[in-house]
Amino acid sequence: MEAAAASSSLVFPRAIPGFVKLRLDPLKTEKLRSGLCLATANGGFRKALNGVAEGDGVIIVDHGSRRDESNLMLNEFVDMFRERTKYPIVEPAHMELAAPSIKDAFDLCVQQGAKRVIVSPFFLSPGRHWNRDIPSLTAEAAKEHPGVSYMVTAPLGLHELLVDVLNDRINYCLSHVAGVAEECRVCAGTGKCRLYN
Repeated sequence: MEAAAASSSLVFPRAIPGFVKLRLDPLKTEKLRSGLCLATANGGFRKALNGVAEGDGVIIVDHGSRRDESNLMLNEFVDMFRERTKYPIVEPAHMELAAPSIKDAFDLCVQQGAKRVIVSPFFLSPGRHWNRDIPSLTAEAAKEHPGVSYMVTAPLGLHELLVDVLNDRINYCLSHVAGVAEECRVCAGTGKCRLYN
């Protein structure tokens, strides 16, 4: 593996978690992490894939919080996602601590005509919630809807576009600190977007 990684332009850490496997993608020259996406097994790299179709419902699920502001942020993200993708059935859900639950969101998708429900965890890592809790809660919700299929996608994890998102966030916050940009909606009014000495 070290020899193969050395021939690639990417550098991987020596301690790669056991759930990550490296393989050479025939369409790219770089090593890819595979085994992270239930639908594509390509570790987050874009390819021509089957996508959301008519009759599909999408649930974007986060952990849930005792802070209303955090829960409302998921609603805002779901609104942006729905607007950008034009998918007709998209619902937010919280795994715990807040409503709507995965069951509530699943029911709403079916009420709107979904015959297949795609549950997408708004999580970074494939931990216990992705591995056990969300699939269990989704299976329980699906029991009330015979004939409706479902799947739980991979979390955000190692998707290459997260590099762009993180870099954009860093540069925007630095622009705010330099006085050339307003506070972003996340930091607005918190006083947290500043340099500490």
